Amino acid sequence: MATFLYKLGRLAFRRRHFVALIWVALLTLAGVGAASAPAAGSTSFSIPGTEAQKAFDLLEQRFPGGSADGATGRIVFKAPEGEKMTDGANKATVTRAVEELRDGAEVVSVTDPYKTNAVSKDGTVAYISVTYDAPGMELKDSTKDALEKAGDEARDTGLTVEIGGDALQAASEPGAAGEIVGLAIAAVTLVITLGSLVAAGLPLLTAIIGVGIGVSTITALANALDLGDTTSTLALMIGLAVGIDYALFIVSRYRGELAEGRDREEAAGRAAGTAGSAVVFAGLTVVIALAGLTVVNVPMLTKMGLAAAGTVVVAVLIALTMVPALLGYAGRKVRPAGEKRKPKKTAQGQNKGQGAKPGLGVRWASFVVRRPAAVLLLAVAGLGAIAVPASQLELGLPDDGSQPTSTTQRRAYDLLSEGFGPGFNGPLMVVGDAVAGDDPKAAANDVADRIKDLDDVAAVTPARFNKAGDTFTITVIPDSKPSSTQTEDLVHAIRDQGADVKADTDTNVLVTGTTAMNVDFSQKLNDALIPYLALVVGLAFLLLIVVFRSILVPLKAALGFLLSVLAALGAVVAVFQWGWLSGLIGVEETGPIMSMMPIFMVGVVFGLAMDYEVFLVTRMREAYVHGESPSQAIVTGFRHSSRVVVAAAIIMMAVFGGFISSSESMIKMIGFGLAIAVFFDAFVVRMAVVPAALALLGRKAWWLPKWLDRALPNVDVEGEGLRALDGDRQDDKDEDRELVRV
Repeated sequence: MATFLYKLGRLAFRRRHFVALIWVALLTLAGVGAASAPAAGSTSFSIPGTEAQKAFDLLEQRFPGGSADGATGRIVFKAPEGEKMTDGANKATVTRAVEELRDGAEVVSVTDPYKTNAVSKDGTVAYISVTYDAPGMELKDSTKDALEKAGDEARDTGLTVEIGGDALQAASEPGAAGEIVGLAIAAVTLVITLGSLVAAGLPLLTAIIGVGIGVSTITALANALDLGDTTSTLALMIGLAVGIDYALFIVSRYRGELAEGRDREEAAGRAAGTAGSAVVFAGLTVVIALAGLTVVNVPMLTKMGLAAAGTVVVAVLIALTMVPALLGYAGRKVRPAGEKRKPKKTAQGQNKGQGAKPGLGVRWASFVVRRPAAVLLLAVAGLGAIAVPASQLELGLPDDGSQPTSTTQRRAYDLLSEGFGPGFNGPLMVVGDAVAGDDPKAAANDVADRIKDLDDVAAVTPARFNKAGDTFTITVIPDSKPSSTQTEDLVHAIRDQGADVKADTDTNVLVTGTTAMNVDFSQKLNDALIPYLALVVGLAFLLLIVVFRSILVPLKAALGFLLSVLAALGAVVAVFQWGWLSGLIGVEETGPIMSMMPIFMVGVVFGLAMDYEVFLVTRMREAYVHGESPSQAIVTGFRHSSRVVVAAAIIMMAVFGGFISSSESMIKMIGFGLAIAVFFDAFVVRMAVVPAALALLGRKAWWLPKWLDRALPNVDVEGEGLRALDGDRQDDKDEDRELVRV
């Protein structure tokens, strides 16, 4: 591989005009496709194989025209102090709003609170429920304006009026200011690391081009493939981070090759053959981790993972081809490593800087090698303590109750909880399929009676049948809020009763609704976490065995990853669930952690963790196979790689941290989780746990059974084949000199 990438790097350097033209053409093509593609509609959310999804599909089949996936809006009214919503003037205001909304476009139905018992027992709160024939993201602006206008007119009469539901749903704000700050920090880090504005600009330019191609392609395909805003945002987040880092590693190695006296084309080839090989394997681990999300069998998560994986592939290809091409354009503006200006001489004529102290990375590595047990124990204990909150992890999906209190959706949610109880915002829908039953009405009454006897039930509505009379729905109002464990227990209890009904009456009883969907989604992700970990870690473990030709080094890498991801989950729980330091990052409302957050973070962090492992440890192995002792090889690896790995980690933290300013709670949570996970993995695991563990293992760290060593392919990440090329060239030079002599 090293030889192939070496030739590819030299070719890209020589044919830089052609390479640059190809990537610019691809960017233009993707941009034109994104600009001309139809606007993406609202993304569908489905959880194949779950009971809630089966019930939802049954409703669409048996209640045609019911707009099961249509948006809903709730206008919630609260009477002034000392008045009630049943008073004449207040009732007239609400009735007028009902009539106005019924005449609106895209409206399927509007409920009159005085005919549907939608007034609280104390008479102070009432609500209108509006159902539309399109999802919230697809509603026309005029439809949303009509809903807000009805609320404003009622508010002018002195009532407190708030609007909830997903009818006012809008695309999330990307938090551009935070992303710009993150990129600015990345740019400063690159300048400090690479020593010049031109060298620092190359990784930024190539990363932006790669992300532009990836995100534009996603936008162009969004409508056809049902991709949402979150998909492109996550692809942007991950594509920027890995794109900058991969280019940084190659540019840094290029400067190192220049410092050894190689000409620029040769240095570009060497950088592509050595650092480029590490980029390929690091990128493969990220792609495996992201593509592995398909095993969860949640379409939305699958699309997010594959889209981000595609962006990573583009980042790898650009790093291997466009970076050498741009180095050709840069010429002498990219200087050799360590060359800033000509060294000054002291009075004795010696170059200033001779005998200077070793770098911070070398001093740290030397310290760890001398005290490996103490460093390992302290690092593991520290990460373990931070991981403790993860044991209290609660999963859920966001609803209006997780919105900031400044939003009308959150205030409507609170008014409904105040007037009708906390469980009113999370009703359960029980669906009965009585096709095979003898008496559907008797079965419905039996189901309702059984549910009324359960704990945590506030109300049960009468059964509503479809036209054929073979399917019924019953709405159950829990006594607890939607995200509580009591409501989750109620979902399971109703399903247990449904099994008994099935045995007695042959009627199939299913539970659905947003709350039940959340319960099933969280359970599905929990069940998939272990298989997903086994698949991703197993494949990456095999890949790292090939790279490092060792058993213990990949094992140590996997265990270190588990430490960092558990600590990151602990930090996420402490901030977003418990509220510790939440004000610092703008978390206005604490609550359960997003259901997909743990499994998605596991995938992304594992891939990024293996990046640092590959870039850092390959230099250690390179030194070890060339005769250095295990301890000295650790120090040598830090001398060559620690500065760049630290810079890469800072860049990733800055990019991910920039997304914390997003208004979308999921993006904010993932941005924080990935940023803190990178910090733990790069600065604690890779910089402390890894060298300490390798120092304790000594030569055993690089042990590999002989039979396995013979069976494994030689991928040559360290560039041994390039040294062979050096030897051949030297032999050719010797032969030429011999011929001249003759």
